[in-house]
Amino acid sequence: MTMMERVLIVDDEEQMRELLAKVLEKNGYQVMTAGDGGQALTLLEKEPMDLVVTDVRMPGLDGMEALKAIKELNPEIVVIIMTAFGSIDQAVQAVKEGAYDYINKPFKIDEMLLTIKKALEERRLRHEVTALRHELHTRYHFENLIGKSRAMQEVFSLIEQVASSRSTMMIYGKSGTGKELVARAIHYNSLRANKAFVPVNCAAIPSELLESELFGHEKGSFTGAIATKVGKFELATEGSLFLDEVGSMRLDLQAKILRALQEREIERVGGTRTIKIDVRVIAATNRDLKKAVEEATFREDLYYRLNVVPITLPDLKDRQEDIPLLANHFVQKFAQESNPSVREISKEAMGILLSYPWPGNVRELENVIERAVTLGRGPAILPSDLPPHLAGGAGPVERALVQEASLEDLERDYIGAVLRRTKGHQIRAAAILGIDRRTLYRKIRRYGIKLTQE
Repeated sequence: MTMMERVLIVDDEEQMRELLAKVLEKNGYQVMTAGDGGQALTLLEKEPMDLVVTDVRMPGLDGMEALKAIKELNPEIVVIIMTAFGSIDQAVQAVKEGAYDYINKPFKIDEMLLTIKKALEERRLRHEVTALRHELHTRYHFENLIGKSRAMQEVFSLIEQVASSRSTMMIYGKSGTGKELVARAIHYNSLRANKAFVPVNCAAIPSELLESELFGHEKGSFTGAIATKVGKFELATEGSLFLDEVGSMRLDLQAKILRALQEREIERVGGTRTIKIDVRVIAATNRDLKKAVEEATFREDLYYRLNVVPITLPDLKDRQEDIPLLANHFVQKFAQESNPSVREISKEAMGILLSYPWPGNVRELENVIERAVTLGRGPAILPSDLPPHLAGGAGPVERALVQEASLEDLERDYIGAVLRRTKGHQIRAAAILGIDRRTLYRKIRRYGIKLTQE
């Protein structure tokens, strides 16, 4: 425990209060005591508590009345009931009314400690989930999607209008334009925000495995199906299922997706039982689905089922005024993660960023800024911190600097700089460089780069 958790013992027997207080303090808890329910409530109005252990039968305000009052005062306080044999029925009723558990008197100290430990662990987990949900709501609120261009403002306005509806949505955009980010913004601003957002990249999963991934399978339904598997449709129940690159899906699987959307039910591979689902589908593609329908590679009925509310994301080159906003946002993000000495982008470097066509869109810009922050000596990112291929959009001075060295020299120096910045961490360096670890290892050997842990 990073902070001492606070426990209140409520019992009219002084000996019991002192015994429990001594044991709990010895086990790292901060403990206070009260002789009845009235004293407990007076104390709780002044002192924050994480958990209350209370007897049922006490003079004045008893444990049942105290439970109701505690839950009214602060529903987050966990309550454990202590009960003698004759009041077990009351204790069971207390659990129905919000108590975490009850323990019979006389009890074993180990039993009491274990129950308290489990109760507080559950409380911490609930708080973490609540905090995570709040973070997700904040992170993916449409207002926090970055862009002041007219095209992006229109996207934000559409998200705000349709997020709370049940409509199926199709997001169009080239690779790297931020389709999943928009899908998450739709989900976390909808009535389904407290349920799961389940993403599936249909192009990244082999076609023969995609059906099982989406619908699940029963044990023994095919070779290798050694256990029953729950599919993504079931995992997304009451939440949202994001089908990325839906245009790459086989026609026979498209028919099953259509049936799932129309009937709101699925069957697992190899199964006979119909499973009801309540899922909002958000799809995305970088293909022209109208053309795919004309070419008979995408079902027309599924196209219309998915295309209820279309959202089109512009290429980064078509919203140039957003580049400085995005670039500075990424500088702040990666500076916090890896190199706080970098605080801004120099005017010359920003000029290069603005003149580059960004075929990889926002994702490419993010990768470039991550590398620049990693390489940067601070406080500003310079043209020399940017990848060589961006120099095609730079001025004559920057191009001359790049052309003076061979590509191999530039690559060797670049890889060496990334490895120094990551202190020799090859997995992290490979991620920044955009290559796999084996490729990085071959280049380290080829160029004779010495690894340091400094």
